Amino acid sequence: MRILLTGATGYIGGRLARRLLRRGHELRCLVRHVGKMSDRPWAADPRVEIIEADLEDAAATTEAMRGCGPAYYLVHSMLTAGRGYAERDRRLAVSFAEAAARTGIERIIYLGGLGELSKDLSEHLASRRQVESALASGPVPVTAFRAAAIIGSGSASFETLRYLVERLPVMPTPACVDTECQPIAIRNVLGYLTDCLDLPETIGRTFDLGGADIVTYRELIRIIAEELGLRRRIIIPVPFISPNLCSFWIHLLTPMDRRITRPLADGLRNRVVARDDAAQRLMPQPLLTPREAVREALRRMEPHEVETFQSVACAMPGDPHWAGGAVYMDERTTETKASPDDVFRTVRRIGGRNGWYAVDWIWALRGAIDRLWGGPGLRRGRRDPERITRGEALDFWRVVYVERPRRLTLRAEMKVPGEAHLDFRIDPHGSGARITQTARFRPRGLVGILYWYAVMPFHGIVFRGMLRGIRRRAERADGDFT
Repeated sequence: MRILLTGATGYIGGRLARRLLRRGHELRCLVRHVGKMSDRPWAADPRVEIIEADLEDAAATTEAMRGCGPAYYLVHSMLTAGRGYAERDRRLAVSFAEAAARTGIERIIYLGGLGELSKDLSEHLASRRQVESALASGPVPVTAFRAAAIIGSGSASFETLRYLVERLPVMPTPACVDTECQPIAIRNVLGYLTDCLDLPETIGRTFDLGGADIVTYRELIRIIAEELGLRRRIIIPVPFISPNLCSFWIHLLTPMDRRITRPLADGLRNRVVARDDAAQRLMPQPLLTPREAVREALRRMEPHEVETFQSVACAMPGDPHWAGGAVYMDERTTETKASPDDVFRTVRRIGGRNGWYAVDWIWALRGAIDRLWGGPGLRRGRRDPERITRGEALDFWRVVYVERPRRLTLRAEMKVPGEAHLDFRIDPHGSGARITQTARFRPRGLVGILYWYAVMPFHGIVFRGMLRGIRRRAERADGDFT
């Protein structure tokens, strides 16, 4: 069937699109900025039609709906409309429902937030309920899903907690840290959103979505710390910390935008637990526990593994484009008249007796310190001075990726408070090549962050010198690499 998908540039919509295509459906994506679709590989699929329009344009929305069966409503203007987002979201939902009625849309599928039906519902969760009601105000039936906190690499709720757990050994929290929640893995949310298409019984119904276990936020923080390999976090509930104050210090301590952290912090006071298991009975799937969901999210945070992340909708200062995590980078580029093959042959000789092409004494000093700390140091050297294969040791590094003659990636096995990678990318440039050298570091806790800033002054000496050395060696006229 042809499906109308709104929110295709967002966290949920971007992942849902690929799964719908795998099911054999055609997609018509209604987006505000078509440029945001350029990095989505699935956007080039011939079954995908992209229409640039704003939902406030009722005529354009109506035209986009023509010929479609179901329509997914996955938009939220919290990041763009400021304090007036709730009223704007309500108006857009009413307009969308009216357009669906005019064009014969079969049903609207909506993903909102889970929470108790109480008077003190947070503004964010209350807005989600208003949108749900507005969509259902017309004659087109709605399938509404209300999800608890979504755990996935790049999701706002998970990234906020992960940043705080990594950076704060002692965590002052609001008293509602013991509120119960039922976090659900992104995999399970997407499963429900796609499976409902095949079940007419889901039309016109509302489903609560939760994971396998109910935990408190305190327990979730402990799980994240354990999966990150960190020491147990000391949690100190402070009654006078308001959600507004809480969101402010989250904003100061993490790259998260305050427009995201404010509703998340405000929602901590609401118990978010599924009232029944109707969704699981109609659309059965293996539900991940909070620990399994966290583990899967962390595994997906390796370079190039994060499919979508919240910063697409709202940029997070400090986040690289390839990950949803707190990663520091030192990236340097140079151009050379040497061919890509000659550059790669130079890069692959790095380490061991061949040295590091600049300030080898600093590398030797770092190796000696590593030995004192119990690490491998530089004594391992390398197996062969010329050849290099994935998985082999190289001084205090390990080769994790080789693509001749384009790429070499090393992972640090020295003693560092975090995870470090050193990457070399070689691209053709004119009659020569462009070399991009990138050092990436994901800190483990506050000590890791302090470590990065402590060694930063040496980066200009070590990494700049190494890049220059590689360029000079590759340009040697004799071409002798033996």
